[in-house]
Amino acid sequence: MLALLSAIMLAGGTYAYSSVGRLDSNLNQAGGLNLGSQSDGATDILLVGIDSRTNAHGEALSQDDIDMLRAGEEETTSTDTIILIRIPDDGSSATAVSLPRDTYVDGGSELGNQKINSIYGQTKFYKTQELQDESAAAGETPDEKKIENESSQAGREALVSSVADVTGITVDHYAEVGLLGFVKLTNAVGGVDVCLNNAVDEPLSGAKFPAGEQTLSGQDALSFVRQRHELPRGDLDRITRQQVYMASLANKVLSTSTLTNPSSLGKLRSAIEDSVVLDEGWDVMGLATQMQNLAGGNVTFQTIPVTSIDGTGDQGESVVTIDKKQVHSFFENLLGDGDSEDKDGSSDDSDNTDSSSDIEDYEPSESTVSVYNASQIGGLASRVGDLISGAGYGMGEVGNATETGISESQVNVADTDDPAARGLAEQLGGLSVVEDSSLEPGEIRVTLSGTYDGPGTSTSGIDEPLPAVGESGSGSSGDSSENVGTPGTDATGGDVLGENENADGASGESGDDVGAVGTSEESDSATTDRGAIDAGGDGPMCIN
Repeated sequence: MLALLSAIMLAGGTYAYSSVGRLDSNLNQAGGLNLGSQSDGATDILLVGIDSRTNAHGEALSQDDIDMLRAGEEETTSTDTIILIRIPDDGSSATAVSLPRDTYVDGGSELGNQKINSIYGQTKFYKTQELQDESAAAGETPDEKKIENESSQAGREALVSSVADVTGITVDHYAEVGLLGFVKLTNAVGGVDVCLNNAVDEPLSGAKFPAGEQTLSGQDALSFVRQRHELPRGDLDRITRQQVYMASLANKVLSTSTLTNPSSLGKLRSAIEDSVVLDEGWDVMGLATQMQNLAGGNVTFQTIPVTSIDGTGDQGESVVTIDKKQVHSFFENLLGDGDSEDKDGSSDDSDNTDSSSDIEDYEPSESTVSVYNASQIGGLASRVGDLISGAGYGMGEVGNATETGISESQVNVADTDDPAARGLAEQLGGLSVVEDSSLEPGEIRVTLSGTYDGPGTSTSGIDEPLPAVGESGSGSSGDSSENVGTPGTDATGGDVLGENENADGASGESGDDVGAVGTSEESDSATTDRGAIDAGGDGPMCIN
């Protein structure tokens, strides 16, 4: 998937760009996913590998294809591979961050607490039942294709929302590939080089490989990235497999003539059209231009920090637990957002838009917010007001500003240190917090100018809740800031858990944690000493 979305975009010739440009009319596209477009300094792409027995068109695979995949015949829509790629606005780097399939999350009132890989499938299942019941009640024959499309869209929407909640990132774009698609994309580039520390022979995935470096075709590559049984750290080692595989794939495309070879690019384009689902309206060529100077060494791979890899879910199942505040900080730091110190080590207090991690705990309902539209955008105050109300704040007046010519959107409050005002300013895209002595304590006034481009604008996904900010957060879901599950005692895993050390995670004392922590006694020291995974270098990294 990284080769699809980064290497293709780096095509260096006229043929390559025109070939990729012709994809638009043939791509399988998904609309209505509540994707965001407000600027936060990066483009964030959710990549999903789905364990399905259908192609990108929703058509059942042939028996020959199913046998070739070595994945069994059970019908499933588990999203066992979930990766969020952050690309800063200057296109200078790309960081692919894996979310473990067993990450325990709040699935909402209908699903309850779930492993994140089941959010898509469970939502799709319930939506299918609902649509079938509606057809039966109306005495109609179910439209299976329509049901498939609408239920898949519901599943994708739910997964996008869940990932946004876990990461604190507004997902901008969505890409999905199934098992057969993975095989076709791999074969389109002539296979990928990998390296194993030890020989493996694991029948459930079909992984049977010698130790050392080797080139894998699509079928074997799928077994390579799917194996988790008989690996020292199970799914975490599988994540490492996926990351080194993608790094090698991206390295191969970036360092050879794949993208300037008409035959190779044609095969890749054909595989994409048959195997990949992208969000509707994605300007792929715009991203291509943004990333055209990206080097392989600046394409890196990490995994979110976790509090334990041996936690316990509500039904006693084994889960991976997280602290959402820790995960949010991790993503902020990918762009340097978490560093508020200048070069001499002093803190920069030159403005009032401090990072959300410095905002004290507050209760949104204890503040009353009035919203005024000083722009020429009709209905802006009403839309933003609805989002503010949904985030739990008390509401005052909502209407047009009496003043004209206001050039900067701002949040006014009697005391600029008021955490609720600062939190709201962050939620609205980093507005300035300005003192207004005429306001009473607990009274906040938001003025939106013609340059406002935060939540509630016509291009920013007006139905999405405001992101949680502060110790307690203030999203519309009420308890969305609280983690679920009982953390275990094993937060080991080296770089596969992200670059953060998780010093506070293993204790299980964070009020935001979910899942029960287990008691694994040792870590894989070979992996903790390994450097960061990237798409540079002269050969594949050897792993378990």
